[in-house]
Amino acid sequence: MALDQLKAFLRKMQQEESLKQQVLAASTADDVARIAFGLGYEFSGDELLRFSGQKVDRVTVSKQEHPGEYH
Repeated sequence: MALDQLKAFLRKMQQEESLKQQVLAASTADDVARIAFGLGYEFSGDELLRFSGQKVDRVTVSKQEHPGEYH
């Protein structure tokens, strides 16, 4: 299940500073999903965005709005 994969990835991110920095430097939710996929976690950028506002342990997922972003 993708939600379980997402939560497991967020827990791993809390434990690894280098992974956390990669995620923070990512431009899009799809970029974060690709980082996770490379580590064996499967969820989409859309699933990550739908998880926005929710918390797993010490990590709260939040969508960043960028100036000039098109919707």
